[in-house]
Amino acid sequence: MSKIHIVFGPQGAGKSTYSKKLAIDANAVHLSIDAWMWAMYGADLPKTMNLKWIMERVERCEKQIWATAKQIGRCGGDVILDLGFTKLAKRKQFKALATEQNMQIQVHYVTAPHATRKARVLNRNIEKGSTFSFEVTPGMFDFMEGELHSPTEEELANAIIVDTGTKS
Repeated sequence: MSKIHIVFGPQGAGKSTYSKKLAIDANAVHLSIDAWMWAMYGADLPKTMNLKWIMERVERCEKQIWATAKQIGRCGGDVILDLGFTKLAKRKQFKALATEQNMQIQVHYVTAPHATRKARVLNRNIEKGSTFSFEVTPGMFDFMEGELHSPTEEELANAIIVDTGTKS
């Protein structure tokens, strides 16, 4: 039975780094919303932040990512979904989709202290390393902090919890 790994947590916690390593360790396909958004829409990003424009495209990417994940699962492969999953409803939606396909589900909650995460995000803007997709301004970081729905006790009961706060 194929497995869907749902990786979520606050920005800058290390979800993408963790997901990439997990994909290697689990011999799974890593599907990242940042990579899809940048490949599909990076050249078309509006000059000023337009949340409606971005969210419409995120929804399109998520639908296609799920179609791809479903196909991989039907072939017996495992998938790492690195989609941010800031909203509880979105996490529930993808768990339901996986359940409909008779896929096993493993949730991974990646976290780190606020100051560590903010420093990572701002440093990523400068370094533009392997997990850089687009610049996240301090204002964008602060906005997104309020968008994360904290994990429920039920979600964490069977989750793999990863605290990356002790790593740089």
